[in-house]
Amino acid sequence: MTRMFRFTSGVVATTLILLAPPQAPAADWPHWRGPARNGTSPETGLPLTWGPDSNVAWKLPLPGAGGSTPIVWGERLSLQVADGERLELWAVDRSGALLWKRHLDDGNVSKRKGNLSSPSPVTDGRRTWVMTGTGKLKAFDYDGGELWSRDLQAEFGRFGILHGYSSSPVLLDGAVVVQVLHGFATDDPSYLLAVDQETGRTRWRVERPTDAPREAPDAYTTPALLPRGGAVEIVVSGADYVTGHDPASGRELWRVAGLNPTRNPMQRVVASPVVAGGRLFAPSRVRPLLVLEPAGGPAPAAPRLAWSTDRGPDVPTPAADGERLYVLTDLGVLWCLEAADGRVVWGPQRAHGGTYSASPVLADGRLYVTSEGGATTVVSAGSEFRVLAENDLGEYTLSSLAVAGGRIYQRSERHLWAIGR
Repeated sequence: MTRMFRFTSGVVATTLILLAPPQAPAADWPHWRGPARNGTSPETGLPLTWGPDSNVAWKLPLPGAGGSTPIVWGERLSLQVADGERLELWAVDRSGALLWKRHLDDGNVSKRKGNLSSPSPVTDGRRTWVMTGTGKLKAFDYDGGELWSRDLQAEFGRFGILHGYSSSPVLLDGAVVVQVLHGFATDDPSYLLAVDQETGRTRWRVERPTDAPREAPDAYTTPALLPRGGAVEIVVSGADYVTGHDPASGRELWRVAGLNPTRNPMQRVVASPVVAGGRLFAPSRVRPLLVLEPAGGPAPAAPRLAWSTDRGPDVPTPAADGERLYVLTDLGVLWCLEAADGRVVWGPQRAHGGTYSASPVLADGRLYVTSEGGATTVVSAGSEFRVLAENDLGEYTLSSLAVAGGRIYQRSERHLWAIGR
């Protein structure tokens, strides 16, 4: 069934100067995919080898598994945590001390591998915003004071996504942007929402129509930000399409089909779109992975398809540095592709055995890939595949690694680990 398009607007400034996406200091990890939002970090001197009893600065006990990646700004880490039915936001000092916990919501449930604590927080260093799988969107100050709270399910209808909501919020131009792409268990429309960072009031809300069948409307992706012509577009991937949106109004500027060329009714999308080197990499469910380049001329012309590949991932989001694209499959198969044309640099190569849900991290000339069993394989980045180390913490891991301040942070089922000196 085609979901029809409607537009709902909140209070929007009549004039908006489009700024570049807010960037954290190079050594921080303020979003679930790092300072550049593409799985890369400029950090050097990172640990190469570690184990449960070696090269670990500290480990903080956790009450259970979760997919939320820790975020880092300066001396502070933030993490969404599920403790039974409770969902909480934790603030942790870089020394490993738990500074505070804040209640987000009740009603957490398991959803296959994960639960409703999967979305990662986002921070600007002064405040932290967090979205739960139950639909609570909240803002906190540095000391844990709650600034505002929204209940998106109460306002806009129940989430109808099969395996639980897990998209992370994005910051842009003083707004917190969240997407809700669903359809398997609801006929309510999918939408994109921007709320004011300071007040929590709606700036705009737009519905995102799709004719995707059955489970294909469901997407677990996080929006990307595409710099273009001095402005920035919000990119949403899933429900059979990639769309670009105006940050001032949410209006859809362009739409590219091709994520589901066979009309597979189970073609839900998990891996998020990635921007690097002016290109947009949009995975689907393994095949195809689309690579788009902004077209010439003024926006809102749709990006053109530069190339595509059937060597895409399912769950892990690729890492890209502008020169090369690094793809990790659920079975631990690695590919390195030239970003410009998709030429295979190396691959297929296999990391440590097991299943993979965490996304790869590219830093210090290395690619770090972590299995659900908690083993991280470190391979050389670049033109030659070499395994440099295999490090096994032996604890179930869904969350992607975070890199900051010379350390690697790994969130497992039972601990938050600080790896390095």
